[in-house]
Amino acid sequence: MDKKKVIDALNRILELELAGVVRYSHYSLMIFGYSRIPIVSWFRGVATESLNHAHAAGEYVTALGGHPSLKIGKLLETEKHHIEDILRESIEHEVGGVQMYRDLLALVEGKDVRLEEYARDMIRDEENHISEIEKMLRKPGELKPAT
Repeated sequence: MDKKKVIDALNRILELELAGVVRYSHYSLMIFGYSRIPIVSWFRGVATESLNHAHAAGEYVTALGGHPSLKIGKLLETEKHHIEDILRESIEHEVGGVQMYRDLLALVEGKDVRLEEYARDMIRDEENHISEIEKMLRKPGELKPAT
């Protein structure tokens, strides 16, 4: 296993997850309308989960002898604050996370069981987030996925 490549991948994940903390916290502040309370609560929960994911990535970095990044991943203010726009931006962020975890999995598969299982667990979590967001984008009573 190429530890440097794995540490680099974990640091990119750490940065992405920290960006998720900021992004989802911001989104929670920008929700208005009748459904505000449950959506704000959901975004704040996802922000907390992103922080936990960042901690886990950082712990693996240090376990491998690396130095956790102090950077934060891409943060783009689109000035779009309708709930649908925010949810679509959230899907983009989650899809990026799935790809980063898949990249990590490719580096560790068959070489480090704990990192392999970690990557698989995170892929599952991120894909579950995508499914939840897609369901939130559906009109009531609509069964067909929104994306």
